[in-house]
Amino acid sequence: MKSYRKELHFMIPSRRGIINITPKVREAIRESGIREGLVLVNPMHITASVFINDDESGLHRDYELWLEKLAPEKPYEQYHHNGYEDNADAHLKRTIMGREVVAAITNGDLDFGTWEQIFYFEFDGKRDKRVLIKIIGE
Repeated sequence: MKSYRKELHFMIPSRRGIINITPKVREAIRESGIREGLVLVNPMHITASVFINDDESGLHRDYELWLEKLAPEKPYEQYHHNGYEDNADAHLKRTIMGREVVAAITNGDLDFGTWEQIFYFEFDGKRDKRVLIKIIGE
């Protein structure tokens, strides 16, 4: 069995943002040479998430509104975590959206349904962040 590791770097200029990283994951799969296996994709930060869903701007806006209702950014003083930083809401949003995705690789590509895409969701941006892509298989 072979393994392959790659890091992606992102700098979201705002506090929150969604990026479709499917092309970058597919590129890593091609680079790996692995034809059958699994790919793990996860942010290497506790205030970001990776998830799979549809690439539709209305849905992305719905996520933003829904998450803001569940874990509003402000007022900052509503959270015990806030002190040095003001990102308690980002930690909660990450917990809701999840840490990572694992997807099947078949014939050297993602084995996805018609509308499935992989997204990076930043909840506390404005600085360099990393995403790990780990691929195993043959």
